[in-house]
Amino acid sequence: QVHLAESGGGPVQAGGSLRLTCVASEYRYSPTCKAWFRQAPGKEREGVASIWTAASGKTSYADSAKGRFTISRDLDKNHAYLQINNLKPEDTAMYYCASVTSYDGGCSLEPTKYTHWGQGTQVTVSS
Repeated sequence: QVHLAESGGGPVQAGGSLRLTCVASEYRYSPTCKAWFRQAPGKEREGVASIWTAASGKTSYADSAKGRFTISRDLDKNHAYLQINNLKPEDTAMYYCASVTSYDGGCSLEPTKYTHWGQGTQVTVSS
């Protein structure tokens, strides 16, 4: 059973930055897609960014995330990160890390494609 644990969320003022961390329990060199999703109250869960943990570490971003969000990974620690800069009130949401095995690096931003999920970390941005 794969376990994912997110951390790094919290209250922050608009314009600030946060780095979210996802710690995964599977074998650190397993080829997986790791992705960050977010869900605001009353809204659907949306994909933010994904990264392939093997080889090239190919990344993909939602249009809304380009420019302020950066996904990265540390293979030795089996961590994935989401750096968010210039936070805005509309970034307020629960942020989730998700994982799925992938041998081709085609990392989707569709929630239904992911098999393992963390419990989430809350990000609250005040203006």
